[in-house]
Amino acid sequence: MTPSAASPVPDPEWSPTSGESGDGSPRPQWWIYRGTGTPNPYLTSLRERLPDPPPWRSFDGGPDQPDPPPDDHESTRVLGATTATMSRPLAEHEVRVIDAVNAALLLRRPLLVTGDPGVGKSALAHRVSRELGLGRVLRWSITSRSDLRSGLYEYDPIARIHDISADAAATPGAGESVDRPIGDYLRLGPLGTALLPHRLPRVLLIDEFDKSDTDLADDLLDVLETGTYRIPELARLRSARPEVTVPTDDPGRTATVHEGVVRCHEFPFIVITSNGERPLPPAFRRRCLPVRLERPTAEELADMVSAHFVGRDRARDRELITQFLRRCDEVNGLSIDQLLNSVHLASSDVHAHATSLEPDAWNRILDLVWQRLTEAGNE
Repeated sequence: MTPSAASPVPDPEWSPTSGESGDGSPRPQWWIYRGTGTPNPYLTSLRERLPDPPPWRSFDGGPDQPDPPPDDHESTRVLGATTATMSRPLAEHEVRVIDAVNAALLLRRPLLVTGDPGVGKSALAHRVSRELGLGRVLRWSITSRSDLRSGLYEYDPIARIHDISADAAATPGAGESVDRPIGDYLRLGPLGTALLPHRLPRVLLIDEFDKSDTDLADDLLDVLETGTYRIPELARLRSARPEVTVPTDDPGRTATVHEGVVRCHEFPFIVITSNGERPLPPAFRRRCLPVRLERPTAEELADMVSAHFVGRDRARDRELITQFLRRCDEVNGLSIDQLLNSVHLASSDVHAHATSLEPDAWNRILDLVWQRLTEAGNE
């Protein structure tokens, strides 16, 4: 049995002054997530390191699903190679983010992440998953048409009726005996998959939540509080079919739903991102832990570049990063992707070829790549 949230297990392989991150600075002993974004050798067992939840956030779903598939390709695409290591002290705003992540892990509460476009809000979910070994990140990309059901599951009754009718026509006299398993026409969404019982928290990214209809935040309240949801189409069949196997949001994976109800075991680690385009209801914000991501410093940007361009000399990009930050101030913000795009062009000799013909050609390319993120069409 793991200890209570008030007394985390001391890690025998780590102490507050051991400095695993490479900079020799101390890390608070209560931190489980250290903010490196790379798999941590100190974490021999997250199940032993993660304290029990508060009693009001304890859930009894089961049996547990198999551990999720790895997310190596997607994490590498978002974060860069796993070989990158942090070799500097943490900035104050980075400490605030790590505090918030660890509090969300311990309290089993969603993390509401705000900040300017392009500062890396979505990447935070991948950093936590990679460092703690939590597998594939489930992603629910929000639009104005997103509703609670689309996040939990999708059901296509028309296709089922069509297939049953086609089977009956192909088998004269079969009558009502022709049927198709309902599980073949129902698929759990990213939120629905995250709430399946697992021995460790699944990581769920709910991206750009402020694009949703105003009702979605209120509709989510009960699910976030109870860790449970009901699938009415399966609940109606519980007497005849108490267990139905359905596909999940993980490619090639299925889950068995008992009597139409799904209940989590470990509440998922949920990252909800928002660009602050509209306010969220107080009841929804009360169920989340808020954190704002600040614009990365030059050293943070250099770390990100090094992660994506392994073996590249950091000194080569110092001037480019300085230009990028200057441009950020001029246009009130750019995205990290825009910096990575310019480094890619510079590393593929575009800079040398462009300037060989015209000294100002490279600056024109940077103006194109570093375009303003807001009000670009009004210039």
